[in-house]
Amino acid sequence: MSVGSRPLVVSQLVGLFNATFEQSDRTVLQGGADEPYYVPGEPHRIFFREDFVRSALHEVAHWCVAGTCRRSLPDYGYWYSPDGRDAGQQKAFFAVEARPQAIERCFCDAIGIAFSPSVDNVGAQIEPEQLRRFEARIQEWCDQFARTGLPPRADRFVSALRAMKALSRDPAPDVAA
Repeated sequence: MSVGSRPLVVSQLVGLFNATFEQSDRTVLQGGADEPYYVPGEPHRIFFREDFVRSALHEVAHWCVAGTCRRSLPDYGYWYSPDGRDAGQQKAFFAVEARPQAIERCFCDAIGIAFSPSVDNVGAQIEPEQLRRFEARIQEWCDQFARTGLPPRADRFVSALRAMKALSRDPAPDVAA
């Protein structure tokens, strides 16, 4: 993956997030985790899987939609069912994931990387129609954000990502006169 002609490394993404939000929101992004997790504290910590950029963007998206009360709870107070969810649990997952995944898609667009929805249930037999409905819901959220704007923290991060992308482009080669 690259931004401009230079690779986007996770350390750049972490540094950008922390420079944008550590002081104002007392929140830092940290990779290397076995599983993503949010820990409130001083500072609050958003952990993402290993060194995966998409995991980082996904977890930041969850943080961007969490309100003040949720940001005071470990993992925002949400339930998490590991792989092997039944159909009802998967339906509940899809119901709460469309909005943050739409924000994640905005982050991916800002830095020019591919987005694909995550069903977060490896090995599950997701019906094609169920996946199409989920993708349509993500698109509905993207359309709404295009009309009304992103949540404030998501908007700040998209702006920072775009600025980083612009700064990451190699300058035009010098032309001898």
